Amino acid sequence: MADPTYTPPEVWTFDAENGGRFAAINAPTSGARSEKELPVGEHDFQLYSLATPNGVKATVMFEELLEAGFSDAEYDAWTVNISDGSQFGSGFVDLNPNSKIPTMLDKSGPEPVRVFESGAILLHLAEKFGAFLPTDHTRAEVLSWLFWQVGSAPFIGGGFGHFYAYAPEKYEYPINRYAMETKRLFDVADKRLAQSEYLGGKDYTIADMATWPWLAPFVVGGIYGEARKFLSIHEYTHVERWVKQIAERPGVRRGRIVNKAWGEEDEQLLERHSAADFEGKKF
Repeated sequence: MADPTYTPPEVWTFDAENGGRFAAINAPTSGARSEKELPVGEHDFQLYSLATPNGVKATVMFEELLEAGFSDAEYDAWTVNISDGSQFGSGFVDLNPNSKIPTMLDKSGPEPVRVFESGAILLHLAEKFGAFLPTDHTRAEVLSWLFWQVGSAPFIGGGFGHFYAYAPEKYEYPINRYAMETKRLFDVADKRLAQSEYLGGKDYTIADMATWPWLAPFVVGGIYGEARKFLSIHEYTHVERWVKQIAERPGVRRGRIVNKAWGEEDEQLLERHSAADFEGKKF
C-alpha cells in the first residue's frame, strides 16, 4: 500500500516533536547551546569523539600510526555523548562549528590547529606522519575512494539507517530509496575489491580506514537491527573478505573500542590516554 501523500506547506517550520529517536537534540540551527569547556590531556593530539562509524575512523588511524611505530601519534581520546547534546557545548563548538563527532585539536605545531570532519582528520594525520597515503601516482586513487566514502555515508546513515531504524514511522518510499542506494554502494565496493586487495590498490590506506567502520557492521550484523538480512549483505563476498581481513589488524582491534560507551563492559573504553588503558579489555 502506498504511503499517504504529504503536501509540503508553502514555508517550512520546525516541529520539535517530529524528529524520531533524536528529537531531543535535532534543530535547524547551529552554535553552542551551553557553556562547557572541553577536557585537555597531556598529548599533542586531543580527540573528542564517540565510537560511531565516523568516530572509529579517527581512533583506528591513531592506533594504526602507533602500531606502525609513530610514537609522536600518542593521543588523548575523550567520549562525547551525542545523545545528551554534549556536542553543543561551547568548547566543542569552538573546535567544530558543525557540532559533529569526531573533532580534533592538534597542538604539535607552533599554533594549535582544529580539524573537524572525519575525512579531514584522516588526511591531516596521514600527511603529518607520511603514512597510509601514497605519494606516487596511486595517491589520486586513494583520495578518490576516501571522498567516495565521505560522500556515501549520508545515504547509509542519515538515509537508510534513519528511515529503516530510527524514524518514528516506517514509510515504504524512503526505505526503498535508501535501501537501493546502500546496496548500490556495497556493489561498488564489492566490484572494486574483486579487482584489488584494498580500495586504493595493493596497500592498506586511509581509504580503507574510512570505509571499514561503515561497511563492517553490516557484514557482522551490528548496525540498524536486521539490516544485514534485509539488504542481503551476504551477497557481497569481496566486501566480506576485506572486512574480515582488516578486522584482524591490531590497530583496528584497539581503535574500534576507543570511546565506545555501549555493549559489554570489557569492550568499552570511554577515555584513552595511553596503551595501558587497554589492559583487561577485549579487543
